[in-house]
Amino acid sequence: MTTMDTPPATTMVSLTIEGSQANLTLTRPDKFNAMNVAMIQELIMLLEWTAERSAGRCNTLHDKNGSPYLRTLVLRGEGKHFCAGADINMMRDAGANTPEENRADSERLDRLFNGLWAHPCFTIAAVKGVALGGGAGLISCCDYVMANKNVRIALSEGKLGILPAVIGPYVYRRLGSAHFRRLAMQAGKISSEEALRIGFIEEIVDDNFVSAHIARLTKEVLSTGPSAVTLAKELTLGFDRWTGTDEELRNWTLDFTSRMRGSNEGQEGLSSFLEKRAPNWKPNDNE
Repeated sequence: MTTMDTPPATTMVSLTIEGSQANLTLTRPDKFNAMNVAMIQELIMLLEWTAERSAGRCNTLHDKNGSPYLRTLVLRGEGKHFCAGADINMMRDAGANTPEENRADSERLDRLFNGLWAHPCFTIAAVKGVALGGGAGLISCCDYVMANKNVRIALSEGKLGILPAVIGPYVYRRLGSAHFRRLAMQAGKISSEEALRIGFIEEIVDDNFVSAHIARLTKEVLSTGPSAVTLAKELTLGFDRWTGTDEELRNWTLDFTSRMRGSNEGQEGLSSFLEKRAPNWKPNDNE
């Protein structure tokens, strides 16, 4: 498969590809990009499609036709808001669903959030307006979040008498225990300033300069080996889940380092450093 393969047909999420960058945009602005079952399924399909075409997963920069594999993914919401969480109709239907049906809905959501969190590309969220409930879950799963000064974020599930359980692991990993617990209980909107303070977002960006900031960040990411980007997530997950001894952990990191140094990318990185040249994954400045 190549990056020029036809992606899945969608109506609520758009996908455009610019070189090695994939752009996903939620396209229900009249509903504040609230997620219904159809949008969730489309996001899952597009995340899987782009993951299969990532340079990190394919372990090469280009396909057989010379087209670049994907290295970054940018997630946006069309209109004034990023994502208002779950669609009200989906929430209403949940009350009439059987336990088995609600479990299936939760499994679908988990597949979405885990697919974004574990995506082999470097993922960037460009956020404006509100990111509520599942919308907060989406940004928690991204590697870098930039937001405008008017953004409002909430783990709003508590206002409905439920909790952010499905998105919980991803929000917890981003914020830590104390902030996650407080926001889950508080369930109210926080400002961009507080979101920056507690680590929900990485920077506050003026709307007029979002594209420039994405370009700056992407340029920096492209100077990193694509497999290194992908495997950084595996390394982090290993630390998150580690239950062995300290000595076992140290040995695991030694094995991890040896594997990377012996890889084609590791050899190219070390050779380029010694030869005082740019590695083959770094674009030319005039590209």
